[in-house]
Amino acid sequence: MKILTVDIGTGTQDIFLYDSRVDIENGFKLVVPSPTMIVRRRLQAAARRRQAVLLSGVIMGGGPSAWAAEDHLRAGLAVYATPEAARTFNDDLEAVAAMGVRLVSEDEAMRLPDSVLRLELRDFDFPAIARSFESFGVRLDDLEAVAVAVFDHGDSPPGYSDRQFRFDYLDQRIRSLNRLSAFAYRAEDVPAIMTRLMAVVQSAVDLPAPLVVMDTAPAAVLGATFDPLVRERSRVLIANVGNFHTLAFRLGPGGIEGVFEHHTGEIDLPKLDRMLLSLSDGTLRHEDVFADMGHGALVYGAEPLLLGIGEYDVAVTGPRRNLMRESQGAGIRPYFAVPFGDMMIAGCFGLLAATADVLPDLGEPIRRSLRGEGGSGTAPWDIS
Repeated sequence: MKILTVDIGTGTQDIFLYDSRVDIENGFKLVVPSPTMIVRRRLQAAARRRQAVLLSGVIMGGGPSAWAAEDHLRAGLAVYATPEAARTFNDDLEAVAAMGVRLVSEDEAMRLPDSVLRLELRDFDFPAIARSFESFGVRLDDLEAVAVAVFDHGDSPPGYSDRQFRFDYLDQRIRSLNRLSAFAYRAEDVPAIMTRLMAVVQSAVDLPAPLVVMDTAPAAVLGATFDPLVRERSRVLIANVGNFHTLAFRLGPGGIEGVFEHHTGEIDLPKLDRMLLSLSDGTLRHEDVFADMGHGALVYGAEPLLLGIGEYDVAVTGPRRNLMRESQGAGIRPYFAVPFGDMMIAGCFGLLAATADVLPDLGEPIRRSLRGEGGSGTAPWDIS
């Protein structure tokens, strides 16, 4: 059984091809530029050629691509965008127009001069991934599932904070199904408010297998739980320090005991230490994180998580995990989780575990593999 997992971040998209016939450590993997970085580089190349651009397609991750579009406009070059593509920059199309982006209909886009560079926006490009694997002799036409993770603020109503909207969503999912896989869905079950997840579904045309989509941060934290030292803990604090967002979960036997989410660019090490300590003892308040330009905090379990017990206090993952290398907070001893020997693929392992819950018919082989029982000693050269 083969499952393609794709964890799409700001800097990279991390790709892992699970095969139940081999040990997880022998699975094929790619770490390549993220879609938003690819668009950024294409916009920068167009700017050097003094070329106008048209952005079409669907909502995708912003950040680098949005900054490149702003640079393009500042250089006096035209940026056209269809409405769905324009929402990559802001759900409010009036705000996008105020940036200087020229909004056009699909018909108007087709009538633009051939000199305008066409860029199609999408987070998930299955044909490109399939071509990459095929260049190494690996085909993806026999998959049992495809799982993709992206970060989604959701479509907040006009005048309502998108940070609060996302935290309302986190709260609702945890209260309805208290486990990290609550943030994963079959394609047909994605809530309409989660517009970036919906855009992934729209982009996933002609897939050879069912699609599962998930939020990136819970996927990374779930993946970190498969590190051998983390797995030994009945209660644990895990922080995912991402390029844009830092999210920490306090986990226990009953599920999620607490969570906070902040913008990585708004925090330093002392602040992060303080939030982790407060999450562990249950004193972290939503309003304090929100007022500091973070998303917020939720604490569900009344029993504090005592630090200073065992080899470490906080398991850490994510591309900016080095922020915690010099952690000096009282009682904070970070441990850098390496599930199956590879931190970069932690989100893919989380996607795999969530797929076992969302597609239960596939669950048992996946769980055996994640317990280290998969493959039965089979080596890659023993399979065809």
